[in-house]
Amino acid sequence: MGPVEWVTFDCYGTLIDWEGGVADALGPFLGGALDRGTVAARYIAAEAEVEHGAYRPYREVLTEASGRLMRHLGHPLPPGREDVLPESLPQWRPFPEVPDALRRLRDGGLRIAILSNVDRDLIQASVRQLGVTPDLVITAEECGSYKPAPAHWEMFGTRAQAGPDRAIHVGASLYHDMIPAGRLGYRTVFINRHGEPVAGVRPTRVLADLALLPQTIGELGAKSMAG
Repeated sequence: MGPVEWVTFDCYGTLIDWEGGVADALGPFLGGALDRGTVAARYIAAEAEVEHGAYRPYREVLTEASGRLMRHLGHPLPPGREDVLPESLPQWRPFPEVPDALRRLRDGGLRIAILSNVDRDLIQASVRQLGVTPDLVITAEECGSYKPAPAHWEMFGTRAQAGPDRAIHVGASLYHDMIPAGRLGYRTVFINRHGEPVAGVRPTRVLADLALLPQTIGELGAKSMAG
């Protein structure tokens, strides 16, 4: 492994409070029937089902998955509000520690890429809230597929002219990020905000949030050079 030059990130759930965004958008239509963690967990399952089929734009995925979920819960979205989730996404906020962590990585000379299961126009709104402009953004719209398919990392390698020897991948999903990135040979940092069991994969590091990420990336880079 060479010196670390790039840190690649999943966006929603890792940098942006995806769970809070989903729960805040759908919660008012549920009348308090479910807590926000349950709403988000059930939405994750519905979205994975939609993404498992042929590629379709993420706006359509958000609309279809939220519609399925709400119908299943017995609270179908009212006419004219079917697109509440994609319409709300530009207002989803970053986690509190994220802007500072990204600035510290940039100040340390590292380049930042975002590899996200989203459309280009949607992520542009989120990037503006991060406080740091990424050097590279790769979306499902460009890849024509959703993670855990490998196309995001393949496109990153082509555009950045860098691979597992010079990059570390950071994500909050074992399924979408840790497993595929690990299989491709990337060192990984799992952001485990809910203390979930880590099974089926062995991330290089596990952190509760991004507060200690700059220090962790520095340690992994130093270890790589020493090795």
